[in-house]
Amino acid sequence: MSPIAFDISPEISIIICTYNRARYLNKCIDSVLNQTFTNWELLIVDDGSSDNTVEIVNPYLAKYNNIRYLKHQNKKQCYAKNAGIQASFGKYLTFLDSDDSYKPNHLEPRLAYMKAHPEIDLIQGGVFSEEEILVADYYQPEKLIDLRECVLGATFFGKRKVFFELQGFNHMAYGEDTDLWERAEKIFKTQKIKEPETYVYTRAESSVSKNFTNNYR
Repeated sequence: MSPIAFDISPEISIIICTYNRARYLNKCIDSVLNQTFTNWELLIVDDGSSDNTVEIVNPYLAKYNNIRYLKHQNKKQCYAKNAGIQASFGKYLTFLDSDDSYKPNHLEPRLAYMKAHPEIDLIQGGVFSEEEILVADYYQPEKLIDLRECVLGATFFGKRKVFFELQGFNHMAYGEDTDLWERAEKIFKTQKIKEPETYVYTRAESSVSKNFTNNYR
């Protein structure tokens, strides 16, 4: 995977991958627009939705030139994440699941943390949820663990080189976030953070983690 040369380089690229989540998208996208830090681009990667996703996205595209929309046939979320990485121009890359949202101060402290610790290449963590959410353990899928104990790829915030040198996410039905984190740990400096809890997790009925956990059990 080779980065694309471009003469505009936003500080942060935010990648939202979505599939039939139109009813969540306004809240998700608006949470990016409401960020205290504003030098970002947003890539909405549509993994072949058959609902009214495009009708939700179009008004944003007409109004904001730092929001882009990509659509391809349904190839599952790892392909969609990698498509977003490939299309990005930011110095730092981060993610947002289409059923989740950011608190207004999500980006600013993470960027400040990375700049204060230039030796660190990738961070993750800082999840807020109004309820306890249990998911299948990546290492022992017959066991349930608290979401906050997991590697949650949507909270990844890292230098551009990390994602390109690792060639993005491996195509897996479950656990691609942990897989990428483990590969990153071998060649980059990584750090888990707990605060600030500004990534707001909301699990949709069609959530991959929920479906995998229910099917496995």
